[in-house]
Amino acid sequence: MQTKHTFVDRIEETLIAFFLGMMTLITFANVIARFGFNSNILWALEATVFLFAWLVLLGASYAVKKHAHLGVDVIINMVSPAVARIIGLIAAAACLAYAVLMLKGAYDYWAVFADLPPTSGRWFPTGFAEKFRSQSFYEVQDVPMVGMFQFLEDLINYGDEYEKLPKVVPYIVLPIGMLLLTYRFIQASMQIFRGQTDRLVASHEVEDEIEEVRALQGEHD
Repeated sequence: MQTKHTFVDRIEETLIAFFLGMMTLITFANVIARFGFNSNILWALEATVFLFAWLVLLGASYAVKKHAHLGVDVIINMVSPAVARIIGLIAAAACLAYAVLMLKGAYDYWAVFADLPPTSGRWFPTGFAEKFRSQSFYEVQDVPMVGMFQFLEDLINYGDEYEKLPKVVPYIVLPIGMLLLTYRFIQASMQIFRGQTDRLVASHEVEDEIEEVRALQGEHD
């Protein structure tokens, strides 16, 4: 099981590193083109914005998994383990409800670009809308169409060609990111419920480790 988790971690970390590396590479190439050749990569800024969005949204769920989000644990440290566990479950439930709301909103926003019906219901999905205005023909501003996505022209754009990348491609990170965030909060909630931890974050974990190292150094001295 540990091997499987390590493999999944490496995939997530590799993707995050890839997006960060691509942002750096594209920005560097655009700087060279501008100041070295008096030119400009027209789609560089927009592509960097999309990559940054992917980086942030996928990184948010990964940080939940690793308990790496910032948090305040003053109250939890003052109460008994049983009370801390209850507080942790309440916090996890609030975060999970937030993630579900964000998931609905993310899907509804992306669905019309994919020629799919958004969900009905104001807060939580109660079904799918019977009537909606498809926006599958919407394109991004600068990023050119990529050959590997030409199948979308027949699939959702009724055979019309795309000159620029259709918005359905970069915006798919919205439902994917919120789905992963929801899944990670479910995992964290189960960890608290099973007693494996009593909180969603470990804000002072590094400080505790530093104190342990100092204590060991003091013993050796």
